[in-house]
Amino acid sequence: MTVKSTLQQQLETLSTARYPLHMPGHKRRVRPAPGLDCYAWDLTEIDGADDLHDADGILADAMARTAALYGARRCWYLVGGSTVGLLAGIRALAPFGSTVIAARNCHKAVYHAIELGHLAVHYLTPPADPQFGVYGSVHPADVAAALDAEPGAKCVILTSPTYEGVLSDVRSIAKICHARGVTLLVDEAHGAHYLPFAAQYGWQGGAVAAGADLVVQSAHKTLPSLTQTAFLQLNGDLADPAEVERQLDVFETSSPSYPLMASLDGCTRWLAEEGSAAFAAWRARLDRFDAAVKDLQKTKVMCFGRDALDAHPCFFAHDSGKILLQIGTEGAAYLRADGFEPEMVCGPNVLAMTSPCDEENALDRLAVVLHAWDEQAVPPAPAAHILPPPGAARCTIAEALLHPAHTVPLADAAGETAAEYIWAYPPGVPLLAPGEEVTPEFLAACRELEAAGTRLKHIGGSGKMELRVMR
Repeated sequence: MTVKSTLQQQLETLSTARYPLHMPGHKRRVRPAPGLDCYAWDLTEIDGADDLHDADGILADAMARTAALYGARRCWYLVGGSTVGLLAGIRALAPFGSTVIAARNCHKAVYHAIELGHLAVHYLTPPADPQFGVYGSVHPADVAAALDAEPGAKCVILTSPTYEGVLSDVRSIAKICHARGVTLLVDEAHGAHYLPFAAQYGWQGGAVAAGADLVVQSAHKTLPSLTQTAFLQLNGDLADPAEVERQLDVFETSSPSYPLMASLDGCTRWLAEEGSAAFAAWRARLDRFDAAVKDLQKTKVMCFGRDALDAHPCFFAHDSGKILLQIGTEGAAYLRADGFEPEMVCGPNVLAMTSPCDEENALDRLAVVLHAWDEQAVPPAPAAHILPPPGAARCTIAEALLHPAHTVPLADAAGETAAEYIWAYPPGVPLLAPGEEVTPEFLAACRELEAAGTRLKHIGGSGKMELRVMR
């Protein structure tokens, strides 16, 4: 028998008690699509249903349940994904026009928050792993040096784990920040599974337990919750919860989806009741996969099989739920032909994401397919310039976007100042940000990624072989 979440039960009781003379327009009578049953308790902020932006009833209770599960002081449900948590959290910690310290491999949402807040940013560029061409961990010593160089910085922003599963030493970084009275925001969008009980199954700590002040987690990425759902967790006393709430009012819809919020509460219930057993089974599946790929000869799997963590000295730790394969676009097509759709294909790297909800034999089947690929594969050449060092920041992002600009051929852009972002999506980490100098290394990276079949995204209206630059 399926057990409904507490919030879902409460919403169903409310929805049957009175006729809806209120939004949504389907009136809980006309199903928007076949099989979409949650329409029957898709409510709005009526009496008894609480208000996400002034919660003191059933939503407050639901968020308190999640905070207790994670060990956080406070939790907010997010119905705009981790993006809205990053926008609101950064704005709450860094007043308009102030300075922040941010890892250069942050998601584009962090850059948008910097842009909207007219923030000056001191970048921390993690070292690149030469084998897979991905960013390594942010070093605590680099955070300390950046805070010494920018004593007026309002917060430090970093991503851990990264899209590829690389973790930083958040505990040490939090101590460094707090010794200076500076807040730490961690984009843990890909680490919502870092719960207290998960440590016994190999998922150590997490940013909440490590003491980060604000932690943004995409429940939908690795846990059973609907797409677009996320958590914003608060720790300690440095971040003002009232200011966080005010900024969530600014950036998040005033008509939050009750089915989305109910899925977050349902995810919380599932974790509390079934999480330990599910995580144990997840670990067993990953351990079997690790053993099964040890004899691959031409196919590299980051931190699996013969590729150990100590082969990557710039990694503090790695999340084994992320399986990064160096098989290129041809290998990705091979996986698709055998019934697997990877999360990402970027240059030579192909990312497979796992979760505690995978089928029991899914990774066993993946190992079989990889062995068949390995027998006939020509290993792709690593992209030497896949992570170009960023050019010097000549102005803030906001200044660059507000400045007059024009379009030039990409090949002729070296030495110019960018007036747009360029990134590969996923993962959505800018290769170039507005205000940065366009370097020959960046142009080489573009050529290599395009040649490998990676489509680069432009936001300034320029074409594939063009770039918007400042006049």
